[in-house]
Order: sequence, then structure tokens, then C-alpha cells
Amino acid sequence: MCYNTRQSRKKKDLQEWANLRASLGEVPDDLELIYFSANGWSHPIMWTITQERPDFLSPNMWGIMPAKEKQADYKEYFKNPKTFGGLNSKSEKLFDHFIYRYAWENQRCLIPVDGFFEPHNTKVKVKGKDFKVPFYFKRKDDDPLFLAGIYTNTADGRRTFSVLTKEATPLFAEIHNDKRRRPVIIDYGNKDEWLYNGLTADEVQAMITDDLFEGELEAYPVTKELYSRTIDPNRPEIIDPVHYEQIAIAYPEKPKTNLFD
Repeated sequence: MCYNTRQSRKKKDLQEWANLRASLGEVPDDLELIYFSANGWSHPIMWTITQERPDFLSPNMWGIMPAKEKQADYKEYFKNPKTFGGLNSKSEKLFDHFIYRYAWENQRCLIPVDGFFEPHNTKVKVKGKDFKVPFYFKRKDDDPLFLAGIYTNTADGRRTFSVLTKEATPLFAEIHNDKRRRPVIIDYGNKDEWLYNGLTADEVQAMITDDLFEGELEAYPVTKELYSRTIDPNRPEIIDPVHYEQIAIAYPEKPKTNLFD
């Protein structure tokens, strides 16, 4: 699953990288949406690129809500445990879910981020509980990446979005080893196609299936303070690598052991 992301770039830098025009008129020129740790459970406002406005950055709330609801009432809406925050949407249900089935055709979006965090279960017991640590995923070349999403236009004229997920590929299955899911990531060269209005269901599914090759990514463990309720994780150094003896799998700072040496 994908419940925490990082977006540290200024709006102008994102616009230049994604080849976008200046923000829409209703967006203040000085608005910046910078998060070193964007916790989805707090429903942050984040930059997205929508099918309706594919040439602009639009500020929208993370946590999808039905079109009949008012985004302003999100706190009350998400009190219902059945909504589970609306942060992720299973791509396997994209074409028949009561919310998603109205969004896949004309309300797809991209969420530009530096990277994102996923939990890893070391399977080592510490004080009787599984020892879990967060891993940070990013592109090897440090460019931003596009998370694939869908969105709704709510009854009060605002937008809410959700990140699409799918079954884990090998890298994600090894790290995100409890849920075994991964976000759908659209390659930069396919961003215009993802936002194209004429895609069929089969074409959308093909883009989900054949999204960014995981070999373009790297992941490594970071501080457990990401999960802290008393220490603010929204700080630049939250992505500094941390070594844990409990982690058995390989990652960039910890190569696999060669058993034949």
C-alpha cells in the first residue's frame, strides 16, 4: 500500500520538470505544497495533474470521496471505518467499484512525488512483536516519479484523489512483505497517454500492468520515527538511511551475501 509520500520540490521546479504551464488562476501564485513526509492519514493537499487540466498542477486532497459528498466534510466522512481513508484504490477493482468505476475513464490523474515509504516486516520478534521498519523508495536517478491515481469532483466543487495500487512485483514483494502491494507508477514518457481522454478500459489496464519497471527504483530503510506520534517526521533528513541488524534482505547499502566466497 502507499500511505506516505515525499514531495520536496518547489512548484516552479515541478512545472519545468513535467513541462506544465503556470498554475490555474484560482491557485495563489505563492502556494507551495512541500512535504518531506506526507502522511496520507492527515489527508494533505497535494499537487496532482488531472485529465481535466493536463497542462497544470492542481492542488487536491489525498483521500478519495464520492462525488455526492463535500470535501469540506472529510473529517466526518472518514470517521466511518469502511472508508479506510480512501488513500489507495485497488486497480483490480477500477472498473466495477462504486466510486472508481465512474473515475477510470475521465478522472485519472498523476501525483508527482520524490518518492514514497512502505513498511517491511523483518519477522524478528522484539518485545513479543514483529519488528517493522519503513523503507523509502525513489528513482535511482533521483528524478521525481508519477504515482497513478484517480479523482472525484466533490459536491462543493473540490477534488479528492486516491493512489492506484496493484499486486507487488518482486522488489516490492520482498520489502512490503505483509500486504504485498505496490503503487502504480507511470513512466515520464507515458504521462500524456495516461491523461488522454480517449483510452479504452483495455488500454488503461495495459498501462497499469506495464507501468514503470521496478529496476528504475531503489529502496532502503529509514528511521522508525516516520511512525512516531511524538516526533514530527516532516523534516528533510527523514529519508537518511538507517541500518538495522534485524533486516535480512539486501538493499543498496547492504549487498547480498555471496555464499560461494
